[in-house]
Amino acid sequence: MKLSLFGLAAPAALAVLSALPLPAAAQKSTAEGIAEYRAMLADGNPAELYEAKGEALWKQARGPKNASLEKCDLGKGPGVVKGAFVELPRFFPDTQRVQDLESRLLTCMEQLQGFSAAEIAKTPFGAGEQKSIESLVAYISAESRDMAFNVPQSHAKEKLMYEVGKKVFYLRGGPYDFSCASCHGEDNKRVRLQDLPNLTKQPGAGNGFGAWPAYRVSSGDLWSMQRRLNDCYRQQRFPFPGYASDATIALGVYMGVNSKGGVSIAPALKR
Repeated sequence: MKLSLFGLAAPAALAVLSALPLPAAAQKSTAEGIAEYRAMLADGNPAELYEAKGEALWKQARGPKNASLEKCDLGKGPGVVKGAFVELPRFFPDTQRVQDLESRLLTCMEQLQGFSAAEIAKTPFGAGEQKSIESLVAYISAESRDMAFNVPQSHAKEKLMYEVGKKVFYLRGGPYDFSCASCHGEDNKRVRLQDLPNLTKQPGAGNGFGAWPAYRVSSGDLWSMQRRLNDCYRQQRFPFPGYASDATIALGVYMGVNSKGGVSIAPALKR
């Protein structure tokens, strides 16, 4: 009798081999495994708690003027939340600025409720009224879930901000000579187990931009887009950008326009 693996007869050896687990790559890709993990967690996404708090904050009379945000115009008319998120950043005639969701909320909180936008902008993430804003963006973004992005480019300042955002996206600097494009300017890039979406085109732009704000499991907190951009600059060893600054808004315009047609899943769940 011809012996084979482990001294077993050939048929028995084949049976042993067939029972052995296949290499991980043969069973499923890393990306598929991560996607399954996120899908399991999404059933109980803690972002839902922030959404509920954000809705309450939107309707609650607060601040020195003891007023709610229900007259805040996010671009669809005073008080209209549904569908606003997927059309931001955009130009607002009252401020003569292109604004993203966070900077627009600062305007409304100052004008309607009497808060100081400058003071809120200086507050650390996750504290004070910054925490309120992160709950508000969770609520507002959730009201546009499953809607397609359509960030406008009809106004001259919107077009200018897109071009500025593109410049900022490709700007290299810092001790590592990095830019946003170093990680998010090409297909099939990864950091450890994390796939990096190509934010210059679809579907990567929609998948990346369309997932924020998001609840981050690693930090146990909800992050707005402004907070996410801040962390990107930290990883690049760049100075932190100013909260709701034109530079961060311009990046939002660039990514948002590139996301046209992509569907928002925010607030999503991130590791």
